[in-house]
Amino acid sequence: MKEHIKVEAKSSESTHGMKKPPKHVKHAFKNGEFVKMRSKDEHKDTENMGNTKWCWEDNNKDSKDAMGQFELEQLRKDSNRINKEVARLRISGEDASSIIRNTEENKEAIARKQVEVQEAWAALYSKLDTVGNLVHDSVPVSDDEANNAVVRTWGEKRTDANLKNHVELVELLGIADLKKGANVAGGRGYYLKGDGVRLNQALINFGLDFLEKRKYTALQTPFFMRKDIMGKCAQLAQFDEELYKVTGEGDDKYLIATAEQPLCAYHIDDWIHPNDLPIRYAGYSSCFRKEAGSHGRDTLGIFRVHQFEKVEQFCITKPTANDSWEMHEEMIKNSEEFYQLLNLPYQVVAIVSGALNDAAAKKYDLEAWFPASSTYRELVSCSNCTDYQSRKLEIRCGQKKGNEQAKQYCHLLNSTLTATERTLCCILENYQTEKGVAIPQVLQPFMGGKTFLNFLTKLKK
Repeated sequence: MKEHIKVEAKSSESTHGMKKPPKHVKHAFKNGEFVKMRSKDEHKDTENMGNTKWCWEDNNKDSKDAMGQFELEQLRKDSNRINKEVARLRISGEDASSIIRNTEENKEAIARKQVEVQEAWAALYSKLDTVGNLVHDSVPVSDDEANNAVVRTWGEKRTDANLKNHVELVELLGIADLKKGANVAGGRGYYLKGDGVRLNQALINFGLDFLEKRKYTALQTPFFMRKDIMGKCAQLAQFDEELYKVTGEGDDKYLIATAEQPLCAYHIDDWIHPNDLPIRYAGYSSCFRKEAGSHGRDTLGIFRVHQFEKVEQFCITKPTANDSWEMHEEMIKNSEEFYQLLNLPYQVVAIVSGALNDAAAKKYDLEAWFPASSTYRELVSCSNCTDYQSRKLEIRCGQKKGNEQAKQYCHLLNSTLTATERTLCCILENYQTEKGVAIPQVLQPFMGGKTFLNFLTKLKK
């Protein structure tokens, strides 16, 4: 796993047209404080930190030498000295032709060195683009997800013998056509049908109602994003493993893998007044994932598919005090209450440092109980990304005051409320009977009052 700290998308320029180090990166590396903060995590790759730390230290001659900056500065000093000498010779009436030749050679040397320095900066920025967010002190330090820390559990788990799994239950209820879906859309394709459509929509509508009552504003997001914007919201590995590319007239687009991505970009380049924070959004969208890294896993049923619906919590807070950390706890508790109302047993786990994605400073997963396989499976991911994403997207908190050294960036947080097809699978397993599947009480108003789904067919051998 690698650590990352992103550089700002809009880098400042020096008076000579060269890039300056972004202020937040310079601050993070100054006096080795960043490395000190990360040294507790032995499972993160600090090689990039060691290779780049010196580049941001103030008045460091060795840094400038390595980047070619010091040599460039010397060439510019030589240029000033030569120009003064040419002026002196001309005033005194002396021959300046040989000095003028030196001037031309110096200009060419400066031009070559500028290219070298720019390439060196580009290489450094590329390295910095492989460094992730600062991990919170409370995150379990490990590279093995078996060491995820169980924070709490809820509900009474079913342990009946001979329970049917969600794949079998989908077939018995006739609520999805996987064969025709695969014929039309390929592997992991499906048609929801009949009560499957109604139950899926019931989860969406219940989820939106649930969040609206908690001061969330509903947003239905675009299904695709421009590549340059997606690059500020998703890490590079996702482009290969998750994202579908859409080609056509104009720029290429990418289908979203989660509502978090377009929600993250909603306030790009905005200044948000502190009095308007926190902001809470209930994002609703279809999502699309290649699942390239999941070959052979969950190939049957509708638990892991290329297209699914999702209701997402997305919140923006001030960067001060503990605002975002308090919001992080609020968001995971919202998700817990949602699954309590559905009466689905679950456990909440804190994810180990080595399994965090680039943006997350801390992440909780809510794993619900699937009784047919006697295992907990992830239904919710809840992350505090602090200012990691907002720096790339330039989402700022209030106008920068004249006496402030740096802009204040908002903190961004995201949490699944429900990925509906997965939640549907969990409901089927936990609510099954010998004759069918009961509908959770809180979903019945969204199902026209229907309380039970009868089995319509027998399992095929």
